[in-house]
Amino acid sequence: MGRYVFRLPDVGEGTAEAEIAEWHVRAGDTVAEDQPLVSVMTDKATVDIESPTAGRVLSTTGAPGEKLAVGSDLVVLEVEGAGNAEGAAAEAAPRAAPAPPEPGPIAPKPEPVSSSVEVILPAPSIAAPRRAPPPGFATRPPGEKPSASPAIRRKARELGIELQFVAGTGPAGRITWEDLEAHIAAGGQTQAASAGLAEKHGVAEIKVIGLRRVIAERMQEAKRRIPHFSYIEEVDITALEDLRAHLNNQRRPDQPRLTLLPFLMRAIVKAVVAYPQINARFRDEEGVIERHEAVNIGIATQTPAGLVVPVVHHAEARDVWDCAAEVARLADAARQGKATRQELTGSTITITSLGTLGGVSTTPVINYPEVAIVGPNKIAERPVVRGGQIVIRKMMNLSSSFDHRVVDGVDAAEFIQRIRGLLEQPASIFVD
Repeated sequence: MGRYVFRLPDVGEGTAEAEIAEWHVRAGDTVAEDQPLVSVMTDKATVDIESPTAGRVLSTTGAPGEKLAVGSDLVVLEVEGAGNAEGAAAEAAPRAAPAPPEPGPIAPKPEPVSSSVEVILPAPSIAAPRRAPPPGFATRPPGEKPSASPAIRRKARELGIELQFVAGTGPAGRITWEDLEAHIAAGGQTQAASAGLAEKHGVAEIKVIGLRRVIAERMQEAKRRIPHFSYIEEVDITALEDLRAHLNNQRRPDQPRLTLLPFLMRAIVKAVVAYPQINARFRDEEGVIERHEAVNIGIATQTPAGLVVPVVHHAEARDVWDCAAEVARLADAARQGKATRQELTGSTITITSLGTLGGVSTTPVINYPEVAIVGPNKIAERPVVRGGQIVIRKMMNLSSSFDHRVVDGVDAAEFIQRIRGLLEQPASIFVD
């Protein structure tokens, strides 16, 4: 038997390191050739690393959330034959005397913990002095009001104490400050405690790893590097919603159901023709703006693991039906964690939408190194003035953010106004 040392390979695009996302094997497991060993995450995508050979796992390197450099030892396998050069060298190296075993049983290796699991750390236990059971508390006949000064009543309310149960030792049974303090010292329960409103001291510590770490780093980088400015416009989409409903009723069985997004994508494609500086990427370290002819639209998508942005490549060559089909396909792949690196890279402008949770307006964060992002908000019927009359229309706010280093305010406003015109007169979307 030999040893085979498998090192972290280059997972593409010159990646220098990768983060361990999830182990699929552990020491002692027998693996087959091409069996997935571990999922690693780069700044682009999650990639499954497969075993180059069959064997038994002797050891693994790195816990979930730990980063390893490309070329680092990843898995050591026991294989038939002599193994590889690294394994042979390791086998031939002189071995140090084994350390004496630690006393006590060896705990089994824990399963990797998902980054989405919250671990609640209980407050440290504080031993409290034992005290004798409190004496029975005074009660008064129904309808008899306890006698106490306004100051004592106010303090009792603050503490949640019902004076009905406080014994009074003053004249005519009047409750004094000493009586209130004695009641508390004897273990008198406050109203808040009896209602179950107890203090809580647990702390949830969640390590930021995996996709959540990537999202955090990208958002921080975008806000740090890009001077954002936002522009929000109101859009009457009554006619567009009527057209969308009509097209969905007439669609063929092989055609996808249309949402607002395909129409917005086509409107962006037509609008950027006059504003090529918006369909761009800014390599700010080099001082270079890339103006792209291809309109590759990123679609911000919420997944169980977090936010990802799959890309509809060449939206300029797709009609609304093709756009809808590609959005649905990419969203499904992203939610299942199956989107490829190609499907998650190369966007030139991004659409972000919260769907029915879209709110009145948003200030979206640009997907660096792009220079613009557009976000439709929720659709709602509102009273608006048309021809001097108040009418009910289907309205939607369109929120957008731009990189002020590349896009001037006037250009951004004109760009959004052009999109607004296309959405309010949806037939123009289909006219070249």
